Amino acid sequence: MEKVTKENKMGVMPIPKLIVTMSLPIVISMLVQALYNIIDSIFVAQINENALTAVSLVFPVQNLMIAIAVGTGVGINALLSRNLGEKNFEDANLAARNGLFLALINSVFMALIGILASKTFFTMQTQEQQIIQYGTQYMTIITVLSIGIFMGITLERLLQATGRTFYTMLTQGLGAIINIILDPIMIFGLLGFPRMGVAGAALATVTGQFIALFLSLYFNIRKNPDININMKGFRPSKRVIGSIYQVGVPAIIMQAIGSVMVFGMNKILLMFSSTATAVFGVYFKLQSFIFMPIFGLNNGIIPIIAYNYGARNKKRILSSVNLGITISVSIMFLGVLLFQLFPAQLLGFFDASEHMLEIGVPALRIISLCFIPAGYSILVGSVFQSLGNGTYSLFISVARQLLVILPVAFFLAKVFGLHMVWWAIPSAEIVSFTMSVLLYRRIRRLKINPLQD
Repeated sequence: MEKVTKENKMGVMPIPKLIVTMSLPIVISMLVQALYNIIDSIFVAQINENALTAVSLVFPVQNLMIAIAVGTGVGINALLSRNLGEKNFEDANLAARNGLFLALINSVFMALIGILASKTFFTMQTQEQQIIQYGTQYMTIITVLSIGIFMGITLERLLQATGRTFYTMLTQGLGAIINIILDPIMIFGLLGFPRMGVAGAALATVTGQFIALFLSLYFNIRKNPDININMKGFRPSKRVIGSIYQVGVPAIIMQAIGSVMVFGMNKILLMFSSTATAVFGVYFKLQSFIFMPIFGLNNGIIPIIAYNYGARNKKRILSSVNLGITISVSIMFLGVLLFQLFPAQLLGFFDASEHMLEIGVPALRIISLCFIPAGYSILVGSVFQSLGNGTYSLFISVARQLLVILPVAFFLAKVFGLHMVWWAIPSAEIVSFTMSVLLYRRIRRLKINPLQD
């Protein structure tokens, strides 16, 4: 009889319980993350609408940092989990150490971009001096101090890959709570702090990231015996870095494409008004509350699939995928109901003017039609990433965000006006869903079905 104590739980625990154990802490922490993103914008909106617009325009840069950090983390996660499934502990340690090295390099890269290009980034988009001033302050702070987000996300991925998602809930949750507490204090100058405005919102954000970084470092050193991250005598490994980015680069590009899409959409919407751009920014904050649980589920399932692929267990892979899709689509259905029934109330959290409500209410209702097919596509993407086929996700993302959303949005804006622009997003999601179905069938036929039960 197999002894659970001698086997990693990802190979023996019943799949429903394992998915809950792996994903629920990540889902909770990501919901807290989404909550602080929303609260961040709620406080910024109380400065004025230009401040909200400036933070909305910074979103592509924040998304780029998250894309690099999370994409690299996906590569680390998949490689490390496969190594553990194969009982190759030496290579698992190498994956972790090289991942930390990459996090440091990436943070230096983003700091240079922030120092050299922050003001230029905003002057490319608007001539409104107050928006430029607010945005430059915010972007400079979050990029120069980006080591918090890069190292923090990497260390959290190490905990996830070894099945210790409870600790990631603590790290992300505490970081987000610190951010929420510091937001009003630093923005409005409470408790003896100077009134810092938009810069205070940025400083509160990076402070929360550093708290999460230090806590996740502690957990990896003290509570994670499956890997050793001691960097003494470390030398970067081309082989390991290449394996990480074989999966990680498509994941990075896939998420970074989102930055290009948002930047392009902001340019299109600015043809009408800065309020339309603010609506789009508010939508992203609100939809994150729906999408973050799916991404948490996704992050929890990736190491399960990768581990069981390394262990050649087809039944556990398919059970994980099927249950994951069911949960994902169910959550998205609830999201559709929320956006269809209460769009005005959601916008009201951001001190929405009558003009903002006039634009935003139909926008939220139209865009939310894409949620259910998106839920399927995101979950199936976890299969592609965990089995080393991240390029599939890349193809889907390029088609959706560059080949469909931007051209269709530009066409609708020019021909029909602002009220039709929002239909570009549901249209693109139908394309994404169709490609996801076809590519999942292919990867199941080529990689999953040949495995022995």
